[in-house]
Formats: sequence, structure tokens, C-alpha cells
Amino acid sequence: MRVHVASTGLARFGRRPDSLVDLMAEAGATALEGVGRRAIDGLFVGSMAAGPLGDIENLTSRVADRLSLDSTAGWRVEAASATGAAVFHAAAEAVASGQFRHVLAVAGEKMTHRSTVDVTQVLARSLALQEQLAGGTMPSMAALVTQLYAARHGTPSAAFDRVTVLGRAAAARNPAAHFQTAVTDGEVASSRPVSSPLRLLHCSAISDGAAAVVVSKGEGPVMVRGLGQGFDQPVVADRTDPTSFRATRVAAERAYTAARLTRKDIGFAELHDAFAPFLLIALEDIGACGPGEGGRWVLDGATAPDGRFPVNPSGGLLGRGHPVGASGLAQIVELSRQLQGTAGATQLGAPGTAALALSIGGLGSHNFVTILGRGEAG
Repeated sequence: MRVHVASTGLARFGRRPDSLVDLMAEAGATALEGVGRRAIDGLFVGSMAAGPLGDIENLTSRVADRLSLDSTAGWRVEAASATGAAVFHAAAEAVASGQFRHVLAVAGEKMTHRSTVDVTQVLARSLALQEQLAGGTMPSMAALVTQLYAARHGTPSAAFDRVTVLGRAAAARNPAAHFQTAVTDGEVASSRPVSSPLRLLHCSAISDGAAAVVVSKGEGPVMVRGLGQGFDQPVVADRTDPTSFRATRVAAERAYTAARLTRKDIGFAELHDAFAPFLLIALEDIGACGPGEGGRWVLDGATAPDGRFPVNPSGGLLGRGHPVGASGLAQIVELSRQLQGTAGATQLGAPGTAALALSIGGLGSHNFVTILGRGEAG
């Protein structure tokens, strides 16, 4: 796949007064500074819930109008909380096909203007209908998975706490992150219970924000090496093993195969930690460590910025924030900047030559893995 990331843009995550279109236009305009509007011949736009949360439809044409891209072809993409990754995959495949030379991928979400109850109800729509009818929500279903995982592997709650501590510490170095202050293990462990054993600081926050990437044909500083996606049963109870996400394992295998790389070739990763325990599961599912070993990896410092496998230098969803449609594309932005050495305050000392992003859609029912690598002048 001779496709590269030509430029990136972010609209700061957090509580923003701007509209969804404003946020997308901000991120898109920043990305376009690297290539110019005239070069763009395709526009891919992603939002998980623009309609339910913001009463906005026909989103692609609105973004095209704001960015003066009305002469391009455009599509809207949606894959629940993995929408940002899906937008990137669609853009990269479209360029690889030869149909386009330069595609602008933009993804965002506007959430903080709605109540927590409203947002929780909207996000629950990506669960299986049976789970919704039983009163299931994202936090309650994530708590169920966490209970099963902890019982199977004997994982201490301190491991879940440390995930949040590391994410918030990284976010404090990221000027585009929602949270700008670090937290302690004790503060996480004593935060308000949400759904046992999950506490408030184990859960990503409701945020606003947007991300954008220009994907171009040919060689460049950051190459798209491998793309993979996978599905799993929407009903968690129907899965063979609810403590591991088959969709991630399939997506990772496909991405590694496409990239002709293994996990050992990956220098760092951005992993979907909408809930702290999901980062441990993700480490295991992408092959970084064995089943049940994720907690020990985190507690031993392996995933810290100076560890043997740094994870979420941006702060992740727990620290950077989780405007659901944008998070997967924000991961791509971080990977690209790290590989080019332009990540600023979040820059890793040794990011390596290849990096991986995992984005989870729904409760692990449609997941995406992206592998990027250094290319020319990278």
C-alpha cells in the first residue's frame, strides 16, 4: 500500500463552546495547511452520533462547505466509537485504489452540551438490542467484562488504577488533551463508584473535539503499513471468551500480515482505553503480552513513556478525552507526529520505526488496528 499521512490536525479535546461543524472545520483547516485545499479530491467525514446528540444531518456537505471543498467527492463513515479509525481506513483504501490522490479524513463529536443521562442512552445504542432492553449501558457492560477478567486472572484493582494514573500523567503534557492535571493511585481508587468494580476515574469522560488527517498517494514521511478490522458477536454473553476481544485479535493479525511485521517491530501504541481495564485486554489481544499479563505489565512500568512498550503517549481516551467519533482518528494523529518527531511535549525518546493504533467500536464488536511506519524523510 503506497499511501502516506501527509498532514494532521486537531481541535483541542475537552468542554468546548463550538459546534460539531466548527470543531471539524478547525481540525480540517489545520490539516489542510500542510497540503492546501486545491489538492484535495476526496472528503471522508465521521461522527458516531451527530444526529442523536446534535440534531445535525447532512454532515459531510456542511464540512465541505466550511472548508471550501465543495468540488470534492465525499462520504460519511460510522462505526460507533471506532468511527475515527473507520474514517481513516476508508480514506486510505480509497487512495490506495487509485480513485483519489489526496483525501481529507475528518472525525469529531460534540457531547458536553447534553446531560450525562442523554449521552449514556445514546452510546448504549451501539450495544446489542437484548442488552439495551435489559437496561445495559456501556459502563455496566464494561464492568461485567472487568469482573470476569479480574476473576479469571486475579488482576488487582491497583492495575486498573495505574492505567488511569499513567493516562492522566501523559495528558498533563498534552496541550490538546481534556485533562491537564495528573492524579494519584489513591485518587482513582477513591473516586465515585460507577458500576462495580469501575469507578469514575476508570471511565473516559464525555468530551468535545475533532481530528483530521490528509491521506495521500505515494511515499511520504509516515507510511500506512497495515490495516485490519474484525467483528465479534454483538451480545457479550454469546462470545466464547468475554475477557478477550476477538475483533481485536482478528484486526491485529490482519494488520500485522498486511504490514509484514510482528508485534516486536512495533515501537509504541495508542490503545483504546474507554475503560481502564480495556487497556490490559488490548495489550494481550495485540500480542504485547500473554493472557492475564496486562496488569503486571502496567504495574511494572512497561507501558510508561520510558518503558519497553510505551502506550498512549497522548494520554489515551482516559486522559485526552473521548469525543467518541474523533478518538480513533486522534490516535492516528499521535502516531504520525511521534514517528516524525513532531509530537512536542508528548514526544517519546525512542518511538521506533513503526507504531500501532487500536480503536474499539461498541463493546468490542467492531474493532480496527492501524500500523504506520516511517517512510521517506521520516
